Amino acid sequence: MNILILCTGNSARSILLESIFNHLSKGRVKAFSAGSKPTGKVHPESLALLANKGHAIKGLRSKSWDEFVGAPSMDAVITVCGNARDETCPLWLGTPLTAHWGIEDPANMAPAAFEIAYSMLEARAKAWLSLDFERMDSAEQQHHLSRIGEASLVM
Repeated sequence: MNILILCTGNSARSILLESIFNHLSKGRVKAFSAGSKPTGKVHPESLALLANKGHAIKGLRSKSWDEFVGAPSMDAVITVCGNARDETCPLWLGTPLTAHWGIEDPANMAPAAFEIAYSMLEARAKAWLSLDFERMDSAEQQHHLSRIGEASLVM
């Protein structure tokens, strides 16, 4: 399953969730991230946190969602910030599922906010990965993706 995670700047939350999915999914999910107005760099706190948790950080970069228009086909598009959720997104190939898993932006907060953001995103990724989503039809997948975004899953 290909999942595109969107945020405005693509420097913190979307990068964290991309890495979490790719780290935990054992190949069940291939996650990508992008921004509508990318900052052009990944926030140093995001990279430090991911490295400290054993994630591969090589290749993580802030990029525009324009890179994903047309390829590869996305099965789901998840927004993690209210701005990206409310923007008019490009048209994606196929008919991807959509969900909003919004959390506060840690980029302008104390470094501890990155750990909180990571925990919330990790809990949501684990909730998705605990499901047998490969055997679900798209309506059931959509239901679960949306419900996960609505839940308070701080661990």
